[in-house]
Order: sequence, then C-alpha cells, then structure tokens
Amino acid sequence: MRYDLVIFDNDGVLVDSEPISNTLLAGYLTELGHPTTYEESLRDYMGSAMHRIHDLVQERSGQRLPEDFDAIFHARVFAAFQAELEPVPGAAAVLRQLADAGVPYCVASSGSHERIRVGHRRTGLDVFFPDELVFSAEDVGRGKPAPDLFLHAAASMGVAPERCVVVEDSRLGVQAAVAAGMDVYGFTAMTPEEKLVGAAGFFGAMEELPAILGL
Repeated sequence: MRYDLVIFDNDGVLVDSEPISNTLLAGYLTELGHPTTYEESLRDYMGSAMHRIHDLVQERSGQRLPEDFDAIFHARVFAAFQAELEPVPGAAAVLRQLADAGVPYCVASSGSHERIRVGHRRTGLDVFFPDELVFSAEDVGRGKPAPDLFLHAAASMGVAPERCVVVEDSRLGVQAAVAAGMDVYGFTAMTPEEKLVGAAGFFGAMEELPAILGL
C-alpha cells in the first residue's frame, strides 16, 4: 500500500539514542534511591514521555522525583548526545528516498522538541526536518501509548489517520499507533517482534523499509 504520510518515531528509529538515554536514566534513578537496571529502563520507559517516568516511580515507591529531575536528566543526555550520538544506519538514505519520491513524512516523538533538535543537529538529520515536520508529546500533553501525538501529527499534516503509516521500535509506540487507527511497522533492531504486538509487519534494517512503503 502506498501511504499519504509516513510518521517516524525518533529515538531508536532515526537516531540511535536509546542505549545512551536508558543507561543514563537507569543510573540517575538508581542514584536517587530507585534501583533500576538498564534492562528495566528499556522495558518500562522506552518510547515514553517524561511524565510516565514520574508516574511510575510515584506509583511504585510512593515518592515523587525531585522537581529538577527533568532538567538534570536532559542536561546529562544532551551532553552524551553531543559526544557520541549517531544516526540509525540507513535512516538518512530512507528520508532522502522519501523526499525524492515526493512522499510526505514527519517525526512524532515522546521526547521534547529540544531533545529532538539536539539529536538531529548532532546526526545531521536536521536537514530533513524543518519545524513544521517535527511533533512532540509536548504539543499534546500526553505521550505514548495514548494516540494523541500521532493524531495531532496527522491532522497537522492534513492526512487522515487511515492513510498514515507509523515506523516504531517501542511497545508503547506501537500501541499508540494502533489506537490512532494507523498501520504501524515495527523496527526490531533493539526490540524483538513479540514485544511489538499489533504491528502490521516487522523489519530489522532500515534498508528494508522502502520496499515496505511501496517505494
């Protein structure tokens, strides 16, 4: 099927940020007295907005995270991004192919606009994403697995949900796309197929995506 809009998740799909951010998140939560392994961080928080971290920690421990948690965490993440973040292999080539074919695309991420921009500038993907193609959970107030972000992106781009396809690598992201009434394909570079329940199909390398999208 040829879609009218391709919606990309960002972290883990366009930029290889999940190992960096989840290592730092697990370390910071542990430092604050909430012991968390890297594997647990991936399981519980990969693909989620910051409010989910606060909600789960309070639900499990009865304690609130410090008011400056987000600011300190993001400062650590951004510093690490500047030093070591790389694009997902093949992501730039796919974006270039979509642009050349005239297929509309955008990014819809649980991360903040600042996080998206820092990552894109570091990896050179900013050339593909002017402001009007960047959507964040900040825009809607609720992150994945709620469908709000994907629906907002589609509406802003003027495309009906059923004509959109989402490219996701997290359980929460797949759930959000399904709830939005969109087809979704699971990128399995970090997440096994069995954890991406609801995806219409799967691929393990970006080089496979153009064929899936009918290019």
